[in-house]
Amino acid sequence: MALALGLAQRGLGNVAPNPAVGCVIVQGSIIIGRGWTQPGGRPHAEVCALAQAAASAAGATAYVTLEPCAHHGVTPPCAAALIAAGVRRVVSATTDPDPRVAGRGHAMLRTAGVEVVEGVLGSEARALNAGFLSRVTLGRPWLTLKLALTLDGRIATAAGASRWITGPEARRAVHLMRARHDAVMVGIGTALADDPGLTVRDLGIARQPIRIVVDSKLRLRPDSALARTTSEVPVWLCHSAPARPMTGVHLVGCAADAVGRVDLADAMRRLGAAGLTRVLCEGGGTLAAGLLEAGLVDELVCISAGRVFGAGGAASVAALAGVALAERPDFHLVEHRRLGDDILHRWQRVKPFSG
Repeated sequence: MALALGLAQRGLGNVAPNPAVGCVIVQGSIIIGRGWTQPGGRPHAEVCALAQAAASAAGATAYVTLEPCAHHGVTPPCAAALIAAGVRRVVSATTDPDPRVAGRGHAMLRTAGVEVVEGVLGSEARALNAGFLSRVTLGRPWLTLKLALTLDGRIATAAGASRWITGPEARRAVHLMRARHDAVMVGIGTALADDPGLTVRDLGIARQPIRIVVDSKLRLRPDSALARTTSEVPVWLCHSAPARPMTGVHLVGCAADAVGRVDLADAMRRLGAAGLTRVLCEGGGTLAAGLLEAGLVDELVCISAGRVFGAGGAASVAALAGVALAERPDFHLVEHRRLGDDILHRWQRVKPFSG
């Protein structure tokens, strides 16, 4: 199952709205088939592994990181494929909460006489597919907020300079994070001030995440790096003002909050409805504060550099207005490691899949 989870990771950022699944088929002590969900979500991991195993799958054990699907979609059910191949035993990590599956895959296998073992490395499997699970259970993608900041919590100097706070190792790690998400998000303030490209670079990866700008009044400049490259990598604008023609960009109309800005909870629901499962936010302090206030940040990744900008520098998170101490989001540490001279620490909400 650990090997299957490792294979499943290869699908992160490539398979939305589908889950990233891994499958390993074993005959005795020999691995006869391996597979993971392919780009675009098809074919599924089980189908890929069965194709490798061929006739040897009869009587074998299949280790799958998510309950095999039981519904007819673009392809027949994976549970039916496992049965047809003669697989004797299926070990799954966790149940698929999709209403079209939700235990039906396991039931189909058992009805056909296949032994089913559930819950092996279940917590690890749920963590890997947190984005898919969030979209199915909450209707919105899993949101990771990334902050590259100084030791005193600043993301820019008083003059607005922010490149580069962290070193090359940290920047490379961020590009890998982008590659494992369906989309990268910033606010219009960051888009105007930094003119970012928001692409994955220097990793030899062809697939690029969708680039999202929270742009209430549609102020993105036509000559910006984002607008100039919409034919190469999609750009989506979440707005609350009336739509107007903008060449090349995809407009996501959202509800407005009390002051006319994009209602971030509504924006996230719309992104989920569009099929996104994992969004990486690299926005500035205002967007970070808004997401935290709305209870939308599932994971917080802070990369700290050995620099100090002082009180005049831009804060990594703007004021959390109107949020009482007892209501402020709490996170627990799940990872910390060194990246050159910088330190990455990753935190997750104490109460995941809520809010």
